[in-house]
Formats: sequence, structure tokens, C-alpha cells
Amino acid sequence: MKKSLLALAAGAFALGFAEFVVMGIITNVAAGVGVTVPEAGGFISAYAIGVCFGTLILVFGHNIAPKKLLLLFMALCCAGNALAAVSPDAATLTVARFVSGMPHGAFFGTATIVAKALAEKGQESRAVAVMVLGQTLANTLGVPFGTLLAGLVSWRAAFAFVAAWALLSLALIARLVPEVAAVASKGFANQFRFLGRPGPWVVLGAVFLGNSGIFCWWSYVSPWLETIGGWSEAVLPALLVLAGAGMVVGSQLGGQVGDRLTPGWAAAIGQAVSCASMLLIFAFSGSRAGSAALMFLCCVGLFFPSSPQQLAMVEVGRGGGEMIGSACVQVAFNGGNAVGASIGQAVLDAGLAYNYPALVGAPIAAAAVALLCIYALRFEREYHQASA
Repeated sequence: MKKSLLALAAGAFALGFAEFVVMGIITNVAAGVGVTVPEAGGFISAYAIGVCFGTLILVFGHNIAPKKLLLLFMALCCAGNALAAVSPDAATLTVARFVSGMPHGAFFGTATIVAKALAEKGQESRAVAVMVLGQTLANTLGVPFGTLLAGLVSWRAAFAFVAAWALLSLALIARLVPEVAAVASKGFANQFRFLGRPGPWVVLGAVFLGNSGIFCWWSYVSPWLETIGGWSEAVLPALLVLAGAGMVVGSQLGGQVGDRLTPGWAAAIGQAVSCASMLLIFAFSGSRAGSAALMFLCCVGLFFPSSPQQLAMVEVGRGGGEMIGSACVQVAFNGGNAVGASIGQAVLDAGLAYNYPALVGAPIAAAAVALLCIYALRFEREYHQASA
């Protein structure tokens, strides 16, 4: 099981790297294809749109064996990033980013099903957390490495690297991941039947609001560290590695707590950690030690709910919508990222300091905590017992 999960984690690393590396090399990319930095933000949006459209692969491919789907997703990731590496202009790069984003949510939805199927009884959340670990390591190691590649070689080298990694991940999945039965099909329409109940919308609302709140601040973490924390630009890569370490710790803690409690309560705890830390960031981040410690704590909370939320959506999707339900978490996650960044930008455009986005984001994250508590109290017992 461990080798299989590590193969899934390798695929998650490729997708996490592809998603976030642009944020570290956006200046290089903009100069390389002849656009301004704000215009280059469209490359981030193109990826997010691809994530949403890619979920349709699961709608029409729900009868396909999960392993074959995972191989398809890695092939798309490889192709999209290879195209990005050789893109001659902004239009081509936009298309490449859209293709790169297509497998993202679909991969995590499918990989969650596979990890759950491979896990021993009572260790499902931990198994999913191992898979998600790849995405957190992409933030810890991949993004700083991609930024270094862009500086030493070219921004194109960063995309070439992730294309090669996706190809390696494809080979690992082909060799190490066993065949897992496709989700039992009860007809095309039955995939969406679970969305007619309130439970899944409560969870997805929590994912969307939670990430909207956190990304109000996280989208501008580098200037926050410099202007509020007092750090120099030279040490930012090391601090971002520290942030990534917090994400790794959070994802593994979420897996442990998710198996001991229930997905809903575990996600609520993690979201509450982020909410509280953002209030502390606003009030007490005016020192180097304080800013570093609070950044680490908030990043623990950011990825703490990851595997519990994925499993919660598998539970609510039982009866044919499991993969779509899990994939929707990534759609809500990316939607929250985009909205949160826009809210944070509005706060900064108003002339407020870089700690104020955390203050604005905290009540949004608190709403996510409330939704997760409602889910755990009102809906989860029925879903959790049915999936046991």
C-alpha cells in the first residue's frame, strides 16, 4: 500500500508544482512572453478554469477503471506543461495552462477513491493524507526549486521539469498502483443525485470560504513578510520552505485526527486553527520571530482539513458520485483561492497595510468553521455511518 500511495503522491506533487510555481516565476514568465505582470495573472486563471472543466472527464468517464484515469491525467499534465515550456507567446501559454489544469481536480478525486480503497480499515484518512502530501511537498520544495530554476536557467526549465516529473509519475502509477474497481455505476444522472441534498453543499461552501479567507492573506505572503515581519528579500525562499513544512505537518495531522474523529470535526478543527492564526497575524506579526511562527501555524491549518474534506465528499457522494464529489473539493479550493486573492488585493488597493488582509479574511474563514460544525452536527452521522 505504501508504494502505491507514494506513486499517487508523486502525481499530486506534479499537479501542485504546476499550479503554484507560476506565482514564484510570474515576473520571468511575463517578460518571456512579452506581457505585463498583471496580464500574466491570466496564466493563473487559465489553470483554475482548466481545473473546473477537467472535472467533466469524471462525468463522462465514471465507468473507466480508476488506474486508467490516473494515467490519463498524468499524460495531460505532461503534455500541458511540455507545451508551456516551448510556448512562443502568451496565447499559447494560456492554452497550455488550461490543459495543465484540466487533470488537477479529476486526479485528486480519483486518487482519493484509490487511496481509500487501498487503506486498511480505520486508516482511510491517513492514506489520503499520504497522497495529499505530494501537493504539500510541491509547495515546500517544488516552488522554491522552480523559482531557482527560473533564475539560473529559464522559466521554461521550470515547466520542462514538471513535464518530466509527470512522465515519471505516470510510470510509477503504471507499475505500483494496483487495479481498483471503478465506482459502481447506477446511471449517468445518478452521479449528481447527491448534489440534491444539503450536506455536500455545506462541505463545499466550507472549502470555498475557508480558502477565500486564508488566501486573502496568503496570496501576498512575501510582501507581508518584508513589510510587516521585517525580513529581507534574500531569506524569503527559506521562509517559504518553512511555510511548506507547516503545510506538510498540517496535512499529516489532518489524516491522524480524521481517523480518530470524523472528517467533519477534523476539518473544523483545522479550519479553526487557520482562522485564529490570521487574527494573531493581524495583531502580533510585527517581528521576525512572530511572523515566521504565525505563518507556520496558519499553514498547518491551511492543509489540516485537506484529507478530511476529501473523504467527507466521498461520503456524501456515495451511490455513484464519489469521484465527482471528491473532485469538487479541488474546484472549490481553486475558486476560493481566486476570490481570496481578489479580496486581499481590494484591501491593499484601499491603502491598508499587508497585515489587514488577514483581518478581513478571518471572519470569512470563521464562516467556514461554522459550516463544518453544522455539517458535523446535522449531516455527518448519517453519511459517516452509511460509509462505514
